[in-house]
Amino acid sequence: MRPHQLEERLIQFAIDVILICKKVDNSFASEHLAKQLIRSATSAALNYGEAQSGESTRDFLHKMKICLKELRECLINLKIQHGANLIADNDSLNILLKENNELISIFVVSIKTASSKLKS
Repeated sequence: MRPHQLEERLIQFAIDVILICKKVDNSFASEHLAKQLIRSATSAALNYGEAQSGESTRDFLHKMKICLKELRECLINLKIQHGANLIADNDSLNILLKENNELISIFVVSIKTASSKLKS
């Protein structure tokens, strides 16, 4: 996958998260988790943008690892909201969970590849 394609997926993931969070109820838990989910989803996209202009391989790796951490945070958040029935749109939620898992897999492989190049 080309960097531009991954960037577009991350941007779309962040947009989809924002859109689904507009549909949550006004309970404290819903609002709290929705706000945190938006922060972590947008952070993954924004940090990936920074990773593309990393000053070194180490800098690139550091920013990619931040993206991975944020995506993992999104996944746990979505699972909590799913388990607590805070997101009523199960179809959209399942699509987000699938995309989130795929993005995590892409980042794990990218980080391993970049790490092996650093060691060489």
